[in-house]
Amino acid sequence: MTRILQDASPIIIAHRGASGYRPEHTLAAYELAIALGADYIEPDLVSSKDGILIARHENEISKTTDVASHAEFAHRQTTKIINGESKTGWFTEDFTLAELKTLRAKERIPQLRSQNTAYDGLLEIPTLQEIIDLAKGKSAEINRAIGIYPETKHPTYFKSIGLALEAPLLATLTANGYQGANAPVFIQSFEVSNLQDLSTKTDLPLVQLLNNTGKPDDFIVSRNERTYADLATASGLREIAKYAQAVGVHKNLLVPRDSNGKLRRRGAACRQISPTSLVTDAHAAGLLVHVWTFRNEDCFLPLDFQGNPQGEYELFFSLGVDGIFSDYPDTAGYHSTVEW
Repeated sequence: MTRILQDASPIIIAHRGASGYRPEHTLAAYELAIALGADYIEPDLVSSKDGILIARHENEISKTTDVASHAEFAHRQTTKIINGESKTGWFTEDFTLAELKTLRAKERIPQLRSQNTAYDGLLEIPTLQEIIDLAKGKSAEINRAIGIYPETKHPTYFKSIGLALEAPLLATLTANGYQGANAPVFIQSFEVSNLQDLSTKTDLPLVQLLNNTGKPDDFIVSRNERTYADLATASGLREIAKYAQAVGVHKNLLVPRDSNGKLRRRGAACRQISPTSLVTDAHAAGLLVHVWTFRNEDCFLPLDFQGNPQGEYELFFSLGVDGIFSDYPDTAGYHSTVEW
């Protein structure tokens, strides 16, 4: 597959929209992200009962919607095993799109982002098509291409219940003119097998997500012994390059933290940040490197950058990454290149 070329400046991917300022995965969050300078907006995709792709971080929606307050849906609360984990709540696959549209979004972490609760109850759950319409409309309005960066959530699970995400995703993208390796779209997944299958059906850029712990859900199901750590090695990255064009990596895979939450350092005085070889190894394999997730709140920052999220961005940009996922695209876009 044709490799894509990265512009000089790393791309800014609005993580679930400008989710530091608006409830995540809402049109308001995506629209604000675009206004704040994001290059791509990121919808996590799950399915409704009638096979429509919608944006939610998880298919269990009690933390991100007001579904629990809808008496008419009380009987749909249930417990399911999702990729080996027991979850209790309300699940998108048990609701039609029309029913989901009667719900309203709410802030997922109100204890940290109390200001966002002012929007609770006001915003709908958007479909993938509505997000595309927003991106295209804003691109024309501001004369700047706004890309989309959809993630297939729990693809093995959705396939197992007859609601596979990939076919409707590709159909929607094709219907909206997204074609070829240079289209303003990346398709991402924490699983491997669905990306490998997608690579045989589309030339759109694919992104293998890599966590800093655990293994892909499809590896668990297939009893594959490999972990994300194995995929992040030089040889693992070369294997990924056979079906994907980029890796989306947990930032601790680039600069690990010690047991106290400080970034790993080297040298006699331990003054110099000590990154891993992942960026170099990925680039050698022909892969772009996009890093997640950057947030302004101290509880998400390493001790080295408490009260200074800007410093964390500058560090990771200096490592040569090709893009970052951020809840605060305005902060992400305001950076300078520094030497470390």
